Amino acid sequence: MSLNAVTHLNFRGQAREALDFYASVFGGKATIATYGDFGMPADLPGAANVVFGQVVADNGFRVMAYDVPGADQPFTPGEPTTRRENGTTITTEPFFLSVRGESVEEVGPLWERLAEGATVVEPFGPAQWAPAFGMLTDRFGVTWILDVAAAY
Repeated sequence: MSLNAVTHLNFRGQAREALDFYASVFGGKATIATYGDFGMPADLPGAANVVFGQVVADNGFRVMAYDVPGADQPFTPGEPTTRRENGTTITTEPFFLSVRGESVEEVGPLWERLAEGATVVEPFGPAQWAPAFGMLTDRFGVTWILDVAAAY
């Protein structure tokens, strides 16, 4: 038997844009179904919102997302909820989304694309525990860790 944990992100009207962006960063294909596709009348607010969406890439990347029903206002980031202070990460977030690759050449370009419009928490570069590590909060409010697996 095999299990896979797949992150499922919740948005408020931005799921399509986020899924398209993640497909452009990590490769793969976005599959999107709307509330209208599932029978909601097209003239109702939210019918074009995403009820099921995912990005699946050949490199193993996978993420799911949808638009929370009835929530038409995007999540609005206020004060940063994740920051670095005195060499430690301070956060109020319940999770980070982590992507790990085997080389800087593989992960570096992903970082560059994901960083477009993001707030960088920790720049991507060498770390004591990994050949490269970085943390950012993307333009949709999702905090990501990208790193390169250490050779043991």
